[in-house]
Amino acid sequence: MGEPKRKTTAAARPAAPSRKLEVSTGLGAAAHAPALDRLVHDRVRLGILSALAVSDRLGFTELRTVLDTTDGNLSAHARKLEEAGYITIDKSFRDRVPHTEFALTDAGRGALERYLDHMESLVRAVRAPADS
Repeated sequence: MGEPKRKTTAAARPAAPSRKLEVSTGLGAAAHAPALDRLVHDRVRLGILSALAVSDRLGFTELRTVLDTTDGNLSAHARKLEEAGYITIDKSFRDRVPHTEFALTDAGRGALERYLDHMESLVRAVRAPADS
């Protein structure tokens, strides 16, 4: 029989040589653009902001149906957007039934506009003919 295998921990492994990786993207200025807003970039959160951008207010059930998501998923993503000040969430009762409505804030509209501007600039950069 051979020697037993030994586990190597990260501390025991030799460090990889440090070097800067340079990649030519061909995107020019778009490659140096600020990163996408991760809060907006998520599919459900982007869907919430987009749906609210074209409607004054949407109820929980309407928004859940439009986004084809679960109650818990919608609640979690909406909470993050509310904490960021991008949406307001109003809870009330109608005929003793809980009712939740969402609305877009000015900050949320601005974040969505910046996100869309960023995506449009990326699309233009990718579709532009390469500089020779």
